[in-house]
Amino acid sequence: MNCIVIDDEEMARAIIGQMIIKHPVLNFIEEFQNAVEALKFLNQSTTLVDVIFLDIHMPGFTGFDFIQTIKNPPLVILITSDRNFAIEAFEYKCIVDYLVKPITEERFLKAINKIEAKKHTLPSYTETSDAQPVLPNDTATEFYINIDRRLIKINMASINVIEAKGDYILIKTEDKNYTVHSTLKKIEDKLPTSSFLKVHRTYIINIKKIIDIEDNSVLIAKDVIPVSRSNRPELMKRLNML
Repeated sequence: MNCIVIDDEEMARAIIGQMIIKHPVLNFIEEFQNAVEALKFLNQSTTLVDVIFLDIHMPGFTGFDFIQTIKNPPLVILITSDRNFAIEAFEYKCIVDYLVKPITEERFLKAINKIEAKKHTLPSYTETSDAQPVLPNDTATEFYINIDRRLIKINMASINVIEAKGDYILIKTEDKNYTVHSTLKKIEDKLPTSSFLKVHRTYIINIKKIIDIEDNSVLIAKDVIPVSRSNRPELMKRLNML
């Protein structure tokens, strides 16, 4: 099983890494000192990750924030100095065990036994496989983007338009615009279908923000967005017309 470790403490990463290396069924892939670096790896790597050893307390972005940010997370073993999050931890289906520092070899092996018992119940994390389509999450209200090594929360309701620009996308919100290294397909999978629609090969719009429709275009804020002929029927079906 492929494993990564996310912990802001160098010593903790080293200890967990050595335990992983010694176990015959585990393959230690990479370690990260913060969640931002780990997210970049998961988004860009084609290597499947089966298990994440994840610290709860990290500056700026907690372990729970990290889990909520990724779709279809792999199995997770939390590592922390704080015993007070045990109840909250097991509200997440992907969390298999909760290790309190300092971690002993015996306690580590018990956690791995739990992982082996459950490893077939959740998919490995990958955003590059087209063979396992992810359905849009209509209950989601926010997601995070990576800007200059910072994770910035975007409320979906505030988004007006998303435009593809080569290897980047431009997210236009009510207050600010963000340029992110991503694809239109990847962000489309994260958006609720009840509010968002791809109306052109380079545009996704928030249909609740439409001000006016004329011919093959829509007006959102000050932007005139083209609507392709093939996508116009779906747009008209989504509108609440008298």
